[in-house]
Amino acid sequence: MSRITVSNSITLDGVMQAPARPDEDTRGGFPFGGWALPYNDPVMGETMARRASGGGSLLLGRRTYEDLASVWPHMPAENPFTRLINARRKWVASRTLRAPLAWNNSVLLEGDVVEAVASLKAQPDNDLAILGSGELVQSLLAAGLIDEFILLIHPLVLGRGIRLFPDGGPPGNLRLVDALPTTTGVVIATYEVTR
Repeated sequence: MSRITVSNSITLDGVMQAPARPDEDTRGGFPFGGWALPYNDPVMGETMARRASGGGSLLLGRRTYEDLASVWPHMPAENPFTRLINARRKWVASRTLRAPLAWNNSVLLEGDVVEAVASLKAQPDNDLAILGSGELVQSLLAAGLIDEFILLIHPLVLGRGIRLFPDGGPPGNLRLVDALPTTTGVVIATYEVTR
């Protein structure tokens, strides 16, 4: 059986919305897009590059897929993540997109997303990494399909925005298996979901 790992940047108050760019996700009038950028440092870059080079496929919700597909196919080849992200298989959960998907190696999941992901997870040596995709994370967490969270916890409180673990989400227990502080105060915390 394969593992599903969620990797997300969050603030101390759990906001995950629009970490990378001001225009990334302005739903609800969110004015703080790009909040994570000032905290990037070599420790974070090296750690995430090492994790990304481990293989497996990406699993993305529609909104995250569309955002990444608008950026990564056009990134310079010298960026170490460009080749990794563009070459990797990308499974996409969406009720509105139609196949074929334009971004290289992207496959639209058919039918019920929880059932489709459970089938993917049942395959050996098919680890899946979720980036962003908060709604997808919530669905899979409720179904008991998430195995691990890698949270880049930023020393920042925004007071509003879409949170990774919203009110009314499924309860759960996590076990800290690794924590690494960066030079900018971000803590890269790895948690296993305990069952």
